[in-house]
Amino acid sequence: MKIQADALLFDNDGTLVSSLESVYRCWTRWAEEYGITAEEFARVELHGRPAAEIAADLLPADRVAEAVVRIEQLEVEDVEGGVHLLPGTRALLDSVPADRWAVVTSATRRLAEARLDEAGIRPKTLIAADDITRGKPDPEPFLLAARRLGVDPARCVVFEDAPAGLQAGRSAGMTTVALTTTHQADELHADVVVTDLSAVSALVTDGGVEISVGG
Repeated sequence: MKIQADALLFDNDGTLVSSLESVYRCWTRWAEEYGITAEEFARVELHGRPAAEIAADLLPADRVAEAVVRIEQLEVEDVEGGVHLLPGTRALLDSVPADRWAVVTSATRRLAEARLDEAGIRPKTLIAADDITRGKPDPEPFLLAARRLGVDPARCVVFEDAPAGLQAGRSAGMTTVALTTTHQADELHADVVVTDLSAVSALVTDGGVEISVGG
């Protein structure tokens, strides 16, 4: 399958890199510190959502701000050795000019930059939780990325591993490619579903970027 686009928008965790073990290690410690039971924690969707929203689901409103600061601290401290590139990431990013792609993450800028730096990825455009008022599944993060890149949202392709992110991409009017790195294929509603970015290649043309997607 071939997709014509002007820009590629990538989620970070679970799409470009994996920090899954670090995420669960840190959030489990955080939940213990805040007296949240395993049952309460299990009911909350963790992946692909801003920390502030997760904390708000679990704690009284007056404790959310301090709790967000604490989880960011835990995750930043756990970055070294806790992040690695997923298959296909380096080859795909190297094939696309820096002004044709962006990272759109639910993490804070401090945490996102720490993880990306650990993996050797330095995006020209990064949209983080600090930049928006409504996180995924709201389309705001992806629409902001399109605006920063100066492209029509309809000419953007979103690469995501989480249902919330895919919903955000669809709501932004963008083509969506789902990766089965953290969820089963039947949990992912997207235009195309692949195993990881090794199934994706890109060719820069006069008309933009031609994306080829395998199985």
